[in-house]
Amino acid sequence: MNKVRKAVIPAAGFGTRFLPATKAMAKEMLPIVDKPTIQFIVEEAIASGIEEILIVTGKSKRAIEDHFDSNIELEMNLREKGKDELLALVQESTGVRIHFVRQAYPLGLGHAVLQAKAFVGQEPFVVMLGDDLMQDDVPLVKQLINAYDRTHASNIAVMAVPQEETSKYGIIDIDSELEPGLYNVSRFVEKPKAEEAPSNLAIIGRYLLTPEIFEILENQAPGAGGEIQLTDAIDTLNQTQRVFAKRFEGTRYDVGDKFGFMTTSINYGLTHPEVKDKLKDFIIALGKELSGEKEADIVSADMAIQTVK
Repeated sequence: MNKVRKAVIPAAGFGTRFLPATKAMAKEMLPIVDKPTIQFIVEEAIASGIEEILIVTGKSKRAIEDHFDSNIELEMNLREKGKDELLALVQESTGVRIHFVRQAYPLGLGHAVLQAKAFVGQEPFVVMLGDDLMQDDVPLVKQLINAYDRTHASNIAVMAVPQEETSKYGIIDIDSELEPGLYNVSRFVEKPKAEEAPSNLAIIGRYLLTPEIFEILENQAPGAGGEIQLTDAIDTLNQTQRVFAKRFEGTRYDVGDKFGFMTTSINYGLTHPEVKDKLKDFIIALGKELSGEKEADIVSADMAIQTVK
């Protein structure tokens, strides 16, 4: 059985939900406090034992390549000034084998993953989406690798979501539960209507796939939105070899929209040694201020009612 050594990170999207910031800047480089979002993904991969990473990029994504390359001039400057802590932070992102390939056309997630065929070869591999930051005692990618070691098959990360939100995700139809939190899946459904969803377990941004997925993607007809959908390819793969779903019980941060990005920044800031205390004090003070405004609004409304009477 091949060891899981490689990860693929699709990062070719336009990031339209963050315009105008992403007009000339890669969405994946937007910082959570002081660290680009894509670095969190790479750190999860490294912590899970991944040895090589392929980042699938597009136009206006050169900053990602620069970030994971060494900056000799900056490192020399920090070293000469004795700024060892900052030097260590800068070098954090340069100690892993990272490769890059461009997705020439925006033809969907499945098409982006297909660009990794030569890189992956005949090995199992992990796909990690940059919109989802995962937090748990054991990294989610490592959990998928552990499940692969037991099942010798593809494993997809899933998480319970409210029933009314199932139309936003790929949803699994459970056949049986192999062990607590590990499911044998009968089918995968891409963004069903909420009332037609077979469960509330949604596919989130981590996949461990066998290389047979590439032949399916090469022959996959466009699905929703005219794009090559990875979920459709996984459903086809499940018809010839088992695909399991691993339930994630940790914390998922969705940085794919403005509100999720802001809440993630606040949560991460509350753990950051440089800003956590001041940020906590600010949030407490702001909460009191906003509560005061709410109480003032209630008083004003009561006075208006009395005036009408």
